Amino acid sequence: MKVQKLEHIGIAVSSLDEAIPYWENVLGLKCYNIEEVADQKVKTAFFKVGDIKIELLESTSEEGTIAKFIEKKGQGVHHLAFAVDNVEDALGDVESKGIKLIDKAPRLGAEGLSIAFLHPKSTFGVLTELCEDKNK
Repeated sequence: MKVQKLEHIGIAVSSLDEAIPYWENVLGLKCYNIEEVADQKVKTAFFKVGDIKIELLESTSEEGTIAKFIEKKGQGVHHLAFAVDNVEDALGDVESKGIKLIDKAPRLGAEGLSIAFLHPKSTFGVLTELCEDKNK
């Protein structure tokens, strides 16, 4: 597996309506995309800082992974996402090296990316997302 770049940093927030003004009014960034990913029970807001994106994640359900994360750990950094050439190949590669997978196969994520997560128990506590932009 070859990582192309840090694609984005995912940050869990209780409310996009409360969090977005901080990023826009205090840091001077512009929210360029808000979308809901229904099957992941999440609503996202994106900002760009140079070539890296910040993804704010608000749960749309008390049963969603973001709601559970905030309940357990509070708001804050949720995951790091890395762009790779081929998510499916990357999953096979990391699994062969003993990394535990959350997703055995890629799924559709925000902004149309093909995504898959690696389990933080085998990535030194960092929830890691692999992303592939199939539109490129």
